[in-house]
Amino acid sequence: MRPSRAPLTFLLVSSLCSTVGLADDVSSGGDLDAVVVSATRTEQPRALTGESISLITAPEIALHQTVVLSDALQETPGLVVIRNGGYGQPAGIGLRGTLAGQTLVLIDGVRVNDPSAPDGAAIISDLLANNLERIEVLRGPQSTLYGSDAIGGVINLISQRGHDGPPAWNLTAEGGSLNTYRGTLSAAGTRESLEYGAALNYFRSGSVSAAAASDGNRETDPYRNLGATANLRWHATDALSIDARSYFTRSHVGFDGYPPPDYRLQDTPEYGENRLLTAYLGLNLDLLDERFHNRLAVLRSRSDRELYDPTLGVTETFFAHGESRRLEYQGVLDLAPANQLSFGAETQRTTLNTGAPSPFDPNPVPTTGQSRINGYYVQYQSTLRQQLTLTGGLRRDENSGFGNHGSIKLSAAWQPIGTATVLRANLGDGFKAPSLYELFSPYSNPVRNLAAESSRGWEAGVDQGVLDGRLRLSATYFERRTHDQIDFFSCYPVVTPACTTRPYGYYDNIARSRAHGLELELTMQASRALRVTSNLTRMRSIDSLTGLELARRPNTLANLRADWTPAARWTLGIGAAYIGSHYDDSLQALQLPGTTLIGLTISQTLGANLQWYARVDNALDRRYETVAGYGTLPRTGALGLRLNY
Repeated sequence: MRPSRAPLTFLLVSSLCSTVGLADDVSSGGDLDAVVVSATRTEQPRALTGESISLITAPEIALHQTVVLSDALQETPGLVVIRNGGYGQPAGIGLRGTLAGQTLVLIDGVRVNDPSAPDGAAIISDLLANNLERIEVLRGPQSTLYGSDAIGGVINLISQRGHDGPPAWNLTAEGGSLNTYRGTLSAAGTRESLEYGAALNYFRSGSVSAAAASDGNRETDPYRNLGATANLRWHATDALSIDARSYFTRSHVGFDGYPPPDYRLQDTPEYGENRLLTAYLGLNLDLLDERFHNRLAVLRSRSDRELYDPTLGVTETFFAHGESRRLEYQGVLDLAPANQLSFGAETQRTTLNTGAPSPFDPNPVPTTGQSRINGYYVQYQSTLRQQLTLTGGLRRDENSGFGNHGSIKLSAAWQPIGTATVLRANLGDGFKAPSLYELFSPYSNPVRNLAAESSRGWEAGVDQGVLDGRLRLSATYFERRTHDQIDFFSCYPVVTPACTTRPYGYYDNIARSRAHGLELELTMQASRALRVTSNLTRMRSIDSLTGLELARRPNTLANLRADWTPAARWTLGIGAAYIGSHYDDSLQALQLPGTTLIGLTISQTLGANLQWYARVDNALDRRYETVAGYGTLPRTGALGLRLNY
């Protein structure tokens, strides 16, 4: 695991940049005191959680001019985004080497992992970085508090709500290369007992061919996205409040396929339409002089996906509808200022309806199925002598298919009094219930019930603040092993008794994997004018049965960003992302080279409320692939206006 020269250069450059202006009197650039909610499902200073968690705030999203959520996620340690083409094309998350369906994604507390996807992964290609207060990326197995899907970790999107003072309005409009346009309108504020936040957004792009242009594909695959969010809280009394939240997106995207007679990836007129709707209704009640916090919530998410091929004489070639309904209770009891007990119960029912019409079978019998999981958890957190915070948790999940499953969590964070040092460690379990497609599709296991995928991981790290908090260094070593991983068993060339009813193959718990690595982070507020952030991840993700590296999981990831304000109204920025070489297939037959992507940003405040901005992405116009045969975006530019009042 010897680091390559490119990512080490990132950290060297950031160190050199951070020597500029050290004599200036600046505020703390560290964020150990930042409050996060994902690690314990309660508000806690980051330094007390013992977890590896990255925080991306609304000001950072605006400063970096981030449009697509996956671009923001790509800048966090240990996370890679693999996308099959340009805007809107299928994209998967690899968090610390896990598969896409092994990371849980939440929007305002609602799970958006798609029950109709073969692996239950969230459809992140349609998620834009709009109207977000913050993004929290929690790394490592987290099933004790979150249940199924949290093997790699949890990505928590929290939308804006409430505002001190008069209502805050934002109007953003931009246009750029590839006939790309974006418009957003958002508002947040507080009116008497009501806190509110809402937004509308529209994005469209001519994009590029999903199939790589280097293979002769020239037909573009355009994308458009219309979305809306709402986040409300009504304080009925000092002790009682009601939350109502919703998220909606609808998209249209062209894609490419494998048409006859040669059945190779190439330009086709196919397109898809996706819809996602989430809803949350919750009641919050504080008892015992506000020491006993209760939350009861009803949650729902629905995803609808349809694919169309104009060359065929059918209305659609594929449809998938998935729905999830949940009921949650959480209680948090503050036993003392430094002791907290959390406990809860959850029940979730998911359903699937999918099919693939064709000219030979325009009305196929759809694949349908449903599943219910009940979960119960308890967690205790205590801080000893204002230095050592210990957290322990247990969980039990029950399902008629895979049976019962238990999870544990242990973590510790030690910050000696009077120091800026935090030593942390944690051990946790993760599991993933079989997806509905794995259970009920024509490729379901005909012999036995599938077991839940299970994992156990641990990590140890240190956070160190120096120079009065202007410089923060972080290092984390992690390991994880996953057992009973579900994979597709092909009936060729090996034939088993189950192949008599599943001639093409079936899903089974036949895979195991392991991952280990090191994450390094640097944050430097060099002066009032200059801020530098950098991270480097070195890891290996291995198939435990073959000893080969997992497909599309780079060993090296690195990011560097510097933001400079040379004058009161101007901000300049540069960002660099290195994605290391990786194998495209599980047999390591094809290796894709690594690449470095450079982005440039500039903005100027024109008055009290108006700002113009511009950016260039992939400034060096790198031609690269993260998935063999699929294109990526070339150098692009954008110019926009942002009005705040």
